[in-house]
Amino acid sequence: MSDAAIYMIYGRDEEAMAERLLDAYDLKSRIKDKHSFIIKPNIVTPSKPEHGATTHPGIAKAIIRYLQSCGKNDITIAESSWVGASTEEGFRKLGYREIAEEYGIKLLDIKKDRFRTLSYDGISMEISEAVLNADYVINLPVLKGHCQTKMTAAMKNLKGCISDRSKRDFHKEGLMKPIAALNMLIRPDLTIVDSICGDLDFEEGGTPVETDRMMLSEDPAALDMLGASLMGYSPEDIGYIQIAAGYSGRSLNLEDIDIIQLNKPATGNIRPRGTVSHLASYTAPDEACSACYAALIHAIKRLEEEGDIGKLGSRKVAVGQGWKGKKMELGSGLCCKGAEHAAIGCPPSASDILSMLEEL
Repeated sequence: MSDAAIYMIYGRDEEAMAERLLDAYDLKSRIKDKHSFIIKPNIVTPSKPEHGATTHPGIAKAIIRYLQSCGKNDITIAESSWVGASTEEGFRKLGYREIAEEYGIKLLDIKKDRFRTLSYDGISMEISEAVLNADYVINLPVLKGHCQTKMTAAMKNLKGCISDRSKRDFHKEGLMKPIAALNMLIRPDLTIVDSICGDLDFEEGGTPVETDRMMLSEDPAALDMLGASLMGYSPEDIGYIQIAAGYSGRSLNLEDIDIIQLNKPATGNIRPRGTVSHLASYTAPDEACSACYAALIHAIKRLEEEGDIGKLGSRKVAVGQGWKGKKMELGSGLCCKGAEHAAIGCPPSASDILSMLEEL
């Protein structure tokens, strides 16, 4: 596959999903000469993954089993929680200590690692020596919202590979340029994005949206470009994506990304809660799949942020297989192609739905 190719799978069994992604990607054939492996999840705070902030630990378990089946045993789970939070507490609460004992692998709190100072475009940072020295780095971010950068996924998750002092410096610099510079200094060999239930708005979780989705690629920027679109943004809306593209000379055209879908999202009962429940009042789901419904929620959230949600009035956006063959004013997804105004896709991206709503 090309660097910009993305494998995508839907479901709720994170271990089975990760295993299928690794098989489809044929990781075994790509690591024959690799010996030391770093698995870098997102444990920004010691919270359960269903809160929408942290990586589902089952993904790491599936990767460890896969690597060990290939005869690879020098494996380390490495992470550094955000400044003020305890990585060790995160390892404990999310079950990584049990995983390490079960499979005989190592845990590394990057806060306690040695660092090497590297620079790019005038931005200096202290980067974990363990990460820099590993033969193969697997990045396991969560696709979710962020109050400062709008979204976070593959590229920003690498911030957990630097010292707390450098994290503070990143915030002083406004995050965007430092994140882009970091991604010129560290390039993970593989990234698997946990998009099962990322938070709608905040890095620390609390308002999760179930999308039941996972993505794999060698290209972190491609994953973030797609992630931005799925959340209702364009790649140009995310500062660090745009700056990194300028560094590398890459295109921000989503059509350049080859997306290989291994299956289709299943339908299910949608039970929104909290912030999502408020946004759901503008929807009319009928046998909607979680991925399609989540895209609609993200689009409505963006419309609310733009101050235009009131223009919907009492109108609701139809979504789900129960609308097949019916007529309606507003629809989202291929099942609602009979709508007077529709964003067609299976599932559509939030950015496509937002464009449709903005044109009303």
